[in-house]
Amino acid sequence: MEIIKTENGNEVTLKLVGWLDTKAAPDLKEEVDKIRKDESLVLDLSDLEYVASFGLRQFVASYKKMNGKMVLRNVPENIMGILKTMGMDKRIPIE
Repeated sequence: MEIIKTENGNEVTLKLVGWLDTKAAPDLKEEVDKIRKDESLVLDLSDLEYVASFGLRQFVASYKKMNGKMVLRNVPENIMGILKTMGMDKRIPIE
């Protein structure tokens, strides 16, 4: 998976490209850990092709680490189906 980072003021966007699986989830954690407490996080999923359960757990961990200052944006239909099935669409804001 590739992570493309952009910053706009206090908003950090991480665009996830490819597969967020067991192997790639630690890379996402590492990037989220670099974000300061005064910043907010956008995870742009427009180019995410697949997410494994470990990747879903990383979404929740990132949301908790960011104290709720996180949104999922541009969620593909197949990923949205998984988020809804897991009830994550009610826990993490989705734009």
